[in-house]
Amino acid sequence: MFENLSEKLGKTFKNLRGCGRLTENNIQDALKEVRLALLEADVNYKVVKKFIEDVRQRSMGQEVLGSLTPGQQVIKIVNAELIRLMGESRQELDFTGRTPFTLMLVGLQGSGKTTTAGKLALYLRKRGRNPYLVPADIYRPAAVEQLEKLGSQLGVPVYETEKKRKPEEICKDALSKAGAAGGDTLIFDTAGRLHIDEALMEELVRIKDGIQPTEILLVADAMTGQDAVNVAKHFNERLDISGVILTKMEGDARGGAALSVKAVTDTPIKFIGVGEKLDALEPFYPERMASRILGMGDVVSLIEKAQMEFDEKEALKLEKKLKKREFDLEDFQAQLKQMKKLGSLEQILGMLPGMGQLKQLKGLKPNEKDLVKIEAIINSMTKEERRNYKIINGSRRKRIALGSGTKIQDVNRILKNFAQMKKMVENMTRKGFQNVPAMFQ
Repeated sequence: MFENLSEKLGKTFKNLRGCGRLTENNIQDALKEVRLALLEADVNYKVVKKFIEDVRQRSMGQEVLGSLTPGQQVIKIVNAELIRLMGESRQELDFTGRTPFTLMLVGLQGSGKTTTAGKLALYLRKRGRNPYLVPADIYRPAAVEQLEKLGSQLGVPVYETEKKRKPEEICKDALSKAGAAGGDTLIFDTAGRLHIDEALMEELVRIKDGIQPTEILLVADAMTGQDAVNVAKHFNERLDISGVILTKMEGDARGGAALSVKAVTDTPIKFIGVGEKLDALEPFYPERMASRILGMGDVVSLIEKAQMEFDEKEALKLEKKLKKREFDLEDFQAQLKQMKKLGSLEQILGMLPGMGQLKQLKGLKPNEKDLVKIEAIINSMTKEERRNYKIINGSRRKRIALGSGTKIQDVNRILKNFAQMKKMVENMTRKGFQNVPAMFQ
């Protein structure tokens, strides 16, 4: 996400950092580049105009011109203004007031409402809530069945929708039955259209009046850029939405919607969808997103995700093995599986400071196929071979290559890399386990 914008801003700020002293002309030239980068990222032109003026006013002061590191000061100002533009701080879901809590999802057809309902249910369940899914889209073919399937996958109860009833009646009835189903947080998946029309809005208003939802969340496709912002504006005028969920952010190299929606609608982005899997939903933090845009990474989100996804028992087991210097291919395989839970390699690299710029400069693209190949090779080994890689001779290597659909050279390379990594880990533990990096603990 934001790849194009990050690349352009990175080049602009690199030139600024190279100046020992900044003049008003230097700053004006840099801000022209920033303005162009934002417009190319499909950020609303009024938002861009105000953003550039705010940055310019702050940059022309003594704070920058009199600084020993003026280039860094400008970047600091841009970072602060980006955070302000996207909403200052994280806006949590409102879980105050009457129960059960009700989250009404609205949006156009194709924005990903139904899948987002499932993602939101998983997100809430991991945080101790008991979600209850309500299919209220009786028009789109298989919409009800899709949500029922998602509920079955997640082990989350789903209201049994009768398609002959009106959507507002379905929602009211679901609200009355939530307690018996063990749900404390209802997620209503409402109908969409290919474009905004009056019939859709009137139906959503009736549902809103009937259930008085705790939150009305607009689900919008980030890849549609300014269209997503315009949709948010229209829905907000009629429904007074409380937040936005931007989907398909992982495919949005521009980022115009994320940078415009709060300023245009005064409605916060609460979540972003970053993939197709049901766990690919992230809370939206303006300060962390600004860091990603400026190539500073987002280590905090990576750590939080790791804490949520990693198995504590497995971590303790690995710690004991590392202390005894017994790290083997079975442990390596387990760590690969844990790492896959964090998302794609590209997503992980994007959260590490400087890695986004490194990819752009050197054309590096992490190859997910390499991980698949490693996993296939380790799976083709016997338990004995995984526990003691040194017994893997020529004939065993040939068998492993055949079993994994790879070449003997691939097997050789993985065994060599593992041997080097094992030696590195043992060297670190020799001086005391406290020296082992946190990723192994």
